[in-house]
Amino acid sequence: MENALKQFTLKNIPQIEATMYELVEKIQAPAHLKESMLYSLKAGGKRIRPLFVAAVCEMYNQPLEASYTVGSAVEMIHTYSLIHDDLPCMDDDDLRRGKPTNHVVYGEALATLAGDALNTIAFGVIARLNDIPAEKRIELINLLSVAAGAEGMVGGQILDMDGEKRLLNLQELETVHVNKTGALLRFSIESGAVLAGASESDRQALVEYAHHIGLAFQIQDDILDIEGTSEQLGKTAGKDIVSEKSTYPALLTLEGAKNKLNEHYDLAIEALRKIDINTSLLQQFAQYIVRRNN
Repeated sequence: MENALKQFTLKNIPQIEATMYELVEKIQAPAHLKESMLYSLKAGGKRIRPLFVAAVCEMYNQPLEASYTVGSAVEMIHTYSLIHDDLPCMDDDDLRRGKPTNHVVYGEALATLAGDALNTIAFGVIARLNDIPAEKRIELINLLSVAAGAEGMVGGQILDMDGEKRLLNLQELETVHVNKTGALLRFSIESGAVLAGASESDRQALVEYAHHIGLAFQIQDDILDIEGTSEQLGKTAGKDIVSEKSTYPALLTLEGAKNKLNEHYDLAIEALRKIDINTSLLQQFAQYIVRRNN
């Protein structure tokens, strides 16, 4: 990880996490529900999505406080999706981020409801961002509802499940991951542009960057499922092969997947060249995404 990105991460992750935990701790809800919600939120993770929100605001020299709340919202959505993804009716996994999955600790019913609660609170915390103009809050809520729902992440998950029954072609596989993985990353970057008041041309370039970074992120996940260990990944390695899922290495070979990874990295960097301000932080994020080992 480049020094500037490392410093940015070390500075901002504690702020993001403190904001996120406080948003849950202060709600009026049954204690064991909040405990289950916080268990998964506190299980770790790279915090890539909230960091992207903050990074775009930082790029435009905007205050970061609102980005911590919006970043918390997208991390809550991401975490709820992981809780549900690990359930026996979905991927049936016992390990997430190196710890027992939520349903293993709290049971399937409470885990399901903790995911539901994280999903719904995310929209509320954006709605209550009183320092942000109402029209921006409405835009952010709308963007998040599209990214997280049937038109984005959930739709992508359905297509991914369908892909377990047959081998998808490259276009179908990209459609899965533009939605399943890429939609929340795209929201994270675009929401930063909304908060920062970026120009329309800059915003389009950032969305283009997000598209390619989202695909690169998923391709690297597919590669790591083959090359990584369960200890490195914090989840069960090799599950894609066992379940015969459609992945980039399965479709393109491992070498072909690595070539495709580099192609999307190059296109992401090319998109950033359309923006006149210093984009080095987002360039370093792109490098980190294609080089990470977990």
